[in-house]
Amino acid sequence: MSTTPSPVGARAGAPVVLAVANQKGGVAKTTSVASIGAALAELGESVLLVDLDPQACLTFSLGVDPEDLELSVHHVLTKGLHPSEVIVSTDDGVDLLPATIELARAEADLLTRTGREHVLKGALEDLAEAPDDRSYQWILLDCPPSLGVLTVAALTAARGVLIPLQCETLSHRGVGQLLDTVHDVRRFTNRDLEVWGVLPTLYDGRTTHARTVLETISETYDLEVIEPPIPKTIKFAEAPAAGRSILATSRSSKGARAYREVAETLVRRSRRGRRSGRGKMTRR
Repeated sequence: MSTTPSPVGARAGAPVVLAVANQKGGVAKTTSVASIGAALAELGESVLLVDLDPQACLTFSLGVDPEDLELSVHHVLTKGLHPSEVIVSTDDGVDLLPATIELARAEADLLTRTGREHVLKGALEDLAEAPDDRSYQWILLDCPPSLGVLTVAALTAARGVLIPLQCETLSHRGVGQLLDTVHDVRRFTNRDLEVWGVLPTLYDGRTTHARTVLETISETYDLEVIEPPIPKTIKFAEAPAAGRSILATSRSSKGARAYREVAETLVRRSRRGRRSGRGKMTRR
């Protein structure tokens, strides 16, 4: 892994900016961002991952020690630093806009700032306009497990939102709140935001409960289900220790194969340009 800043630049056509969001923790959100990003890179796509979680799990998972960083996404959002000065390359073939614990202060710093919802969008636009050699086809935003300023900023900057959802009944709680936030963002800051669907994660096909939850996700939320479901496996827990995604540490595992299929699905989805409905949770 190299921590030298990667060159960034504009290209013909805007990148696909996809926010990966769920305010409930433990749903494999960060794992999904790292794995989908690596899978897109395998397909020949140029990818930037943005860590918006003060816990910096995505940064650590890709082999970058947050404690060794002098600059991070915090400086981009609150100090006006150009993203190209912060972005680092990783061994998984994706670039990273890393986070540190300093990002925890960003919520408070941004609360009193006019136009705070647009701060990330502005930074990504600056990135696209930079006169350098590198450009991105995909920008994946790893949102924090909350519905605060950083998540709203991510949704404002995004073209679409992907919702990782653990295949357990209790994990459904709160998705309605996220969809309400998406609705508000559409009204006030990003009318073009699309819900791309739900990504089932931590799926154990051996249990009747998990299979039942998977079968009811679509009708419960009135959302497209991105398949295949991501299986529950210890391989995911082992990958961050190596500073790589599961596509590098366990290339032939079921989890790696599933994320490759998901990446292919997302590429097809991006090319369709089809608008999705908001999606709403049906109260039962």
